[in-house]
Order: sequence, then structure tokens, then C-alpha cells
Amino acid sequence: MAKRWISEWRPDDAGFWESEGRKVARRNLIFSIFAEHLGFTLWTVWSIVTVKMGDYKFSTDQLFWIVSLPNLIGSALRIPYTFGPAKFGGRNFTVFSALMLLVPAVLLAVAVSDPATPYWVFLVIAATAGLGGGNFASSMANITYFYPQAKQGSALGLNAAGGNIGVSSVQLVMPLVIGAFGLAAAGLFWIPFILAAAVGAYCFMDNLTVARANPREQLKIAGRAQTWIMAVLYIGTFGSFIGYSTAFPLLIKSQFPEQASLVTLAFLGPLVGSLIRPVGGWFADRVGGARVTLVNFGAMAGAAALVWQGLAQHSFALFFCAYMLLIATTGIGNGSTYRMVPAIFRAKATAGIAPGTPAYEQALAVGKRDASAAVGIISAVGAFGGFFINRGFGSSIAATGGAGAALAAFGAFYALCAVLTWACYLRTVGSAPSLAAARV
Repeated sequence: MAKRWISEWRPDDAGFWESEGRKVARRNLIFSIFAEHLGFTLWTVWSIVTVKMGDYKFSTDQLFWIVSLPNLIGSALRIPYTFGPAKFGGRNFTVFSALMLLVPAVLLAVAVSDPATPYWVFLVIAATAGLGGGNFASSMANITYFYPQAKQGSALGLNAAGGNIGVSSVQLVMPLVIGAFGLAAAGLFWIPFILAAAVGAYCFMDNLTVARANPREQLKIAGRAQTWIMAVLYIGTFGSFIGYSTAFPLLIKSQFPEQASLVTLAFLGPLVGSLIRPVGGWFADRVGGARVTLVNFGAMAGAAALVWQGLAQHSFALFFCAYMLLIATTGIGNGSTYRMVPAIFRAKATAGIAPGTPAYEQALAVGKRDASAAVGIISAVGAFGGFFINRGFGSSIAATGGAGAALAAFGAFYALCAVLTWACYLRTVGSAPSLAAARV
């Protein structure tokens, strides 16, 4: 049973970690993953519901708007959600954020139960699914405090992957549920799981007093250049993951209508992207997040070009395989960029301070608080990429009949991100200490 509030927490102390820290951190990670997983399922449920809305005579661009809005609202909510654990406690805020998922679940069932529901109502109700998108920021900000620096890449990778798999879960399970019980079940199905997540968090998670912080103080992190550089990179990684994952079913249906039955395979994309995310964190822990991120952006640009070729040749096999590769690279980038955040702010906070001194320990604590606060802004801005991806596909299809123009723009952006990664985190300037030397 959780202690409610833990006042003594020293994960970077090897003795403390082995004797009690590891067990507590693992328990909180498990229930954090469960709640975050459900957040992602509700956030992205419309990606599969729109494919099943054949009775509603909406255009492909209109359907992409429905898929896009949860990404837009979820991105904005990530900023206040980040400060929730520091203000109210990680356990307490996880209970709250889990229960809030009842709103999009119930409203979805209401919307699709009436064939006369107007388009604007669908837009409003789809927007409430953004509540699930906010869960990621609060969960990641909370788990950051539980793990030592050396294990944060893997821990945050597992936490994020467990949530990301929610996209795959909803795309795998919902076609079966909808086929058996109708569209309304796409919302009602999740209610028992949401309640179980809230009860689990209430009974088994903990609040950390060391994580308490004033949101106004945390917001000062918005004035740091590193926060916004990493936010741009996260648009390219996580924004691409959530955008490509939610667009996949509708893209298959609109670009390969003769293969519409293969929409059921769309779940494989987010599944691969989610499962490979910890690998990105693992590599980043060993060789440095910036190095992994740089190479990965090059791979993403190449994969986007292959998807473009698949569409141009109208080859479903090439399109599908290239798209799977593209989502896999977003997953690796998710893990590597998230590993960079705590490393960057730790390096900034401890620059010029001798390790092992009281001042160094205080600087480490400051670095952790800064990283936790930065996660909110970075994940919020990054998640807007999901909105841009879907709107890019929708606008490109409406204007040209195909998605080629959108993919060309995405590839160019990945090239820009690669240059930004090298210039800010790998380039060595003279003999002055730099983030490159800190193996960010």
C-alpha cells in the first residue's frame, strides 16, 4: 500500500536505491503506465472511429479534422498537466487525470448514438479526447523523480512506451468491439478500465515531497533556450509518432480504397513505434541521446521519402513497409530525445561545480526540477506535431488528391531537426565546456 507522501527520497544514493528505492519506484511506474496507457487509448480512439463512420457523409478532410482536434487539445493540456504532480502530488494527480477520461468515453458514446449528430458536435466531442493527451506530461514529470539519473532513459522509455502502446491497443481492439456492439461501444468499453486505473493509483502510488514545486517557479523554465530547442526536436519525434499513428487508418482507407479491409493492420504501426521506444532510450543511455537523435532524423527523412514512393507507385506493399519503418524511427527518436532532457538540465545546473560536494547535490536537485518542468513545455509543443501531421495529410489530399506534398514537407523538417541537433548538442566550439562534452 502506498505511503501517500514520502518525505525521504534519494534515488541517486546507491544504498538507498537498492534497499528500498527500486521497489517503490517500480510500483509507481507500473500503475503510472496503466493510467497513461488508457490516456492514449482515449486520446486516439477517434483514429479508428472515423474509419467506421460510413453512415456520415463527411469528406476525407473533415474526418482528418476530427482526428486532428484531440491532438491539438491534448498538446495544450500538457502544460498544466505537467505542473499537476508537483502541485498536488503524483499519486493524487494520477487519480484525477484517470477519472477525467470518463468525459471523452461517455461523450463519444453519446455522439455516435444519434445518426443526426451534426458535424460541429463531433468536433467538440472529439476535442475532449485531448484530456487523454495531457496524461503523458504529468506521468513523465512524476516518474522522472522516482529514478536515478543513470536509469532515467530506460525508466522514462518504459513509461512512455506503455502509454504509446495505447494507440495500438485502440486500433487493434476497437474494430472488433465496434463490429460486435456498434460505434457507441468505442467509448463505453473503456469505462471499467478507467475506474480500475483510478483505484489502482489511489491504493498503490505515492506522492514525493521532494517533487513539490511552485508552478510559477517552474514556468520560469520557459525562458530557457534549451526548452524550446528540445521542443522543436520533440515535434519531429513524438509529434510524428502520434500524427502518423492516428493518420494511418484513414490514410490507408483514402489512398488505397481497394485495400480498405487492411485497415485492421494499422495497429502494427503504433505497436512497433511504442515497443522500440525503450530501445532508443537504451541506446541513448550508452552512446548519448544527441548522437542517436541525429542519426535517427536522417533515417526518418529517408523513410518519409520511401512512403512517398509507395504512394506515387500506388504500391500498398511498399507504402505499408515504409510507413512501418517511419513509425519505428519515430519511436527510437522518442526514446533518445527524452533521454536528452534530464541530461541537458543536469549538465546546465552542475556546470563548474565539483562532484561530491553539497553544492553539487543541490545543483542536481535543481537540475531535476528544471527537467521535470521542461518536460511539460517540451511534450506540449512536441505533441502539436500530431495535429500538423494530420492536417498536413488532410490539406494535401484535399488540394492534390494525394499525400505527397505533405510527406515532402515532413522530410524537409526532419533534415532541419538533424542540423539543429548537431549544431546545439554535438558541435564542439574551441576548448570551452559544452553540452557535447556532457554526452547529452
